[in-house]
Amino acid sequence: MQTTGNEQRRASIPPRVIAWFAENARDLPWRRPGFSAWGTLVSEIMLQQTPVARVIPRLEQWLARWPTPDALAADSPAEAVRAWDRLGYPRRALRLHAAAVAISEQHGGVVPDDVDALLSLPGIGDYTARAVAAFAYGKPVPVVDVNTRRVLARAVTGLGEAGPARTRADLATMQALLPSDPADARAFNAGAMELGQTVCVARSPKCAACPIAELCAWRAAGYPEYEGPAAPRQTRFEGSDRQVRGLIMRELRLSDTPVPAEVIEQLWPDSVQRERALAGLLADGLAIGSVDEGYGLPGSHSG
Repeated sequence: MQTTGNEQRRASIPPRVIAWFAENARDLPWRRPGFSAWGTLVSEIMLQQTPVARVIPRLEQWLARWPTPDALAADSPAEAVRAWDRLGYPRRALRLHAAAVAISEQHGGVVPDDVDALLSLPGIGDYTARAVAAFAYGKPVPVVDVNTRRVLARAVTGLGEAGPARTRADLATMQALLPSDPADARAFNAGAMELGQTVCVARSPKCAACPIAELCAWRAAGYPEYEGPAAPRQTRFEGSDRQVRGLIMRELRLSDTPVPAEVIEQLWPDSVQRERALAGLLADGLAIGSVDEGYGLPGSHSG
């Protein structure tokens, strides 16, 4: 059966990306030989919505304190949230603690290597499960993040932006390109992410430095403007409920005793927004307590 020009072009993408990645991959802790599966799981959770530069020092501190799931499971959720510090979205700390407990109790303290087993852990979604299976254990499964989606949209489908996530379609596109060799599959998964993060960036892509520029469908079409549906944008931080939640969480992390309601009231002038933020933290399990008893972190003094 003869292959079409499109099929030949797509088949040429993985080896180009793999070769480029071998020469240009950043030296990151989770890419170093011997980095643990637990470290990979922790790093993937931390990297969700947090820049690499902020994650690395916190990751190193976290793994020095809790080098295994058993170590974290033996500590309290409050300590996990406190150690999360200002990484943002502290529910991730609770999810990590819950996952550690499940790994300790159900998997003998060993992070599972199977996507379905990883998905059965509390708080672990499809992307994280696939990333751990692929990067920690070398499983040839497609892994797609926002950077990979952008590379696929431009190089394969000829669109300037990826638009809203379509998990099944995105994974199918990546699966069609994924090499069968596990080492190559791992390198292509990581390389496509790296390419999207450092070269095929959202604004002002560096096409002159791109290893697949001559294979890119978007470039071949003359860089047409994207006219499809837009991906969701993150809301501004200043003045948002996220900011108020962060102020309350900072106060709780810094205190070894219940924080009085009067102290919480002084953190933000808008009482309606402040109470909404506090109620959200209580509902999410990030804070415990009451007006009478004061507020604290989960699993701490005020439980």
